[in-house]
Amino acid sequence: MPDKSPARVVSPDAITFTPRFEYGHMAKAATVSGPEDGTRLGSGYVKLTQAEIPWTIKYDEVILVLEGSLTVRTADGDLAVEPHQTIWLPKGTALTYVAEDALVFFAIEPADWAKEA
Repeated sequence: MPDKSPARVVSPDAITFTPRFEYGHMAKAATVSGPEDGTRLGSGYVKLTQAEIPWTIKYDEVILVLEGSLTVRTADGDLAVEPHQTIWLPKGTALTYVAEDALVFFAIEPADWAKEA
C-alpha cells in the first residue's frame, strides 16, 4: 500500500463522475479515498439515475443519501432512506440498490475488496 495521502477537501461539484461497472447507464461514481491514498477505507460519491442494481456486497458499507431517495432491497425487507439518512450494510448482504434520481456518499472497508475476494 502506498504512503498515506495528505488530508484534503473534496466536493461533489469539483470531481468527475464516471460510469460504474456494467451499470454505468444507472450509476456514475467519483472516488474520494481508497488504496491509492494508502488507506483501507474506500469512499466516494455515486449518482444514481433510474437505477435497479443487484449486488452482493464484499465489504462493510455505509451510505448517506445527500439528494433524492434510495431504497436498498434485502432478503429482510426494503430499507428506504431520504436525504441526511444513512444505511449500514454488513459484508455479504445480497441486495438491490433502487433509485430514480439520487446522489449518495458511501464508505466501504476494505477499499481493495476486489483484490481480497
